[in-house]
Amino acid sequence: MIQPLNSDFQNWIEQHLPPAHRPQGALTLTPLAGDAGFRRYFRVDCAPSLIAVNAPPAQENNLAFVQIANSFVDGMIRVPKIHAVDFARGFMLLEDLGRRVLQPLLDLDSLPAHYGAAETVLLEIQQLAADRRIYPLYDAATLDREMRLFEQWFVTELLGIELSASEKSLLGDVFQHLIESAEEQPQVVVHRDYHSRNLMLLDDGELGIIDFQDAVLGPMTYDLVSLLKDCYVRWPAQLMARRALDFKRRAEALGTLGASSDGDFLRWFDWMGLQRHIKVMGVFARLALRDNKRDYLLDLPRVIDYSLEAASRYPQLRPFGDWFRAALLPQLSAQPWFSGSAGEPGSSSPAMDA
Repeated sequence: MIQPLNSDFQNWIEQHLPPAHRPQGALTLTPLAGDAGFRRYFRVDCAPSLIAVNAPPAQENNLAFVQIANSFVDGMIRVPKIHAVDFARGFMLLEDLGRRVLQPLLDLDSLPAHYGAAETVLLEIQQLAADRRIYPLYDAATLDREMRLFEQWFVTELLGIELSASEKSLLGDVFQHLIESAEEQPQVVVHRDYHSRNLMLLDDGELGIIDFQDAVLGPMTYDLVSLLKDCYVRWPAQLMARRALDFKRRAEALGTLGASSDGDFLRWFDWMGLQRHIKVMGVFARLALRDNKRDYLLDLPRVIDYSLEAASRYPQLRPFGDWFRAALLPQLSAQPWFSGSAGEPGSSSPAMDA
């Protein structure tokens, strides 16, 4: 849907439109499907087109976006060029990286090339300078706070289950295992949402990276598991485990990872995935209930599958899986969005408009 720009935003865009970008008649924009935040994105009808962003400064850290973008550019990571920014009002004009989101381009034939490129870029991100002025620490308190969203929004608000003291203790023990595993790992720059909806295939064949404004210094397997255990598309677990170990060997050759066994690395990878997916269950439930973004519920069966598969592999995590099946699956079966399974590997949910 094409709509006129509101006057304040329109005036700002017209004032800051780069000379090389000319409107095709009256300046209009097309709203784009956004991310999980409060940012709103629009494609500006000019040639070449631009992306206008309305990111309310009360909810979004636009300074962090600009600082991280500059850091990525310094590291030769392909992100949208920033043409103009108004920090007070939360307006930005960005380069348009195009419409080719990676997700719908993926199948088992194209996956090796596309994921190989994504893993190469990820290795480059992990070699960026660990500048604490730009990247906050992904510390134990943050990891725990993320998982507590699962208790509040997924268990209580979405499923209507009040946790007992013993259940809270069980979850606390599992959360602590996951935090300790995260802290054991080399700490590197972490994009924090590195998956097929935030990777763009550009005309020159490069990968462009978007939605990086929450980047932190954290565990090296976090972005890898976001990519290989993508919340929006699922691939055979054995194939992803092989890719994870190939990534390990590449990281060792670059010096970003010291000596560690394959078993330890896969444990880091699986346990980091469980931490992320516990968080995602809470985040997606909150998006559905608080923000009326109910399409996120359709991706929860895939996230639940990942979580239960990881928990079943390790004795320390098995109590979580056993409790989930006994306490939550009966309530989940009554949810209209819950099919009981995410479907066959390779199944995906529709990509966002880009």
